[in-house]
Amino acid sequence: MQDLSGKVALVTGASSGIGEAAARLLVSEGVQVVLVARRRERIEALAAELGPAALALTADVADAKQVAAIFDQVRERFGGLDLLFNNAGLGVNAPFEQSDPADWKRMIDVNLYGVLQCTQAAIPLLRGRPGAMICSVSSVGGRYGVPNWSVYSATKFAVVGFHDALRKELGEEGIRVTVLEPGAARTEFGANVADAMAERWAQLDAMAGEDIAQALVYAFAQPARVLVEEILLRPVKQIAP
Repeated sequence: MQDLSGKVALVTGASSGIGEAAARLLVSEGVQVVLVARRRERIEALAAELGPAALALTADVADAKQVAAIFDQVRERFGGLDLLFNNAGLGVNAPFEQSDPADWKRMIDVNLYGVLQCTQAAIPLLRGRPGAMICSVSSVGGRYGVPNWSVYSATKFAVVGFHDALRKELGEEGIRVTVLEPGAARTEFGANVADAMAERWAQLDAMAGEDIAQALVYAFAQPARVLVEEILLRPVKQIAP
């Protein structure tokens, strides 16, 4: 396993849930973490709690100019990057026939364009760094279509396909490309989309953000020559997508 001390990571969607848990775990492993999210107060409070190993930078990953500015700051401050964790995501629950095209755009902008924009900006900073890795959060819904989550599932299928191609483009350079596909997890994402989510969490004994963060660190800490291509994880009771 790699010693992660002194590595530099950037985590999107770091203000809560999986992103916050990942930031905490990475800092505990000695990683310098750049926290990126739209909610300035949340990430600044988290950075203050985590100490000098954390830096808060406010940005909306769906905005290409804001993304470029964030990565310019990372280059100036750290000179490079070892881990990009594309975690920011958005889901709206609705039968497709009744769904709102404005919600389609919101999901595509964050879940797909956000990943594309951050990844393209990160690649030059990852190049030449032993064990460098791009890791993005897809979903069980990125492998199996889920009723009432059709557009969300489509964006997450796209993330899986993008990573499969990107892995083949970057592997020769030693840049690892990994995708995480979580099932039911207790995050604000779920709490914000359906009142019934809490009941589903209880039925499934849903995962915590820390569980997904552990999968991220497991993949990142492998020797630089080792690629963990994909991790699909879900509660043991979640026998269907």
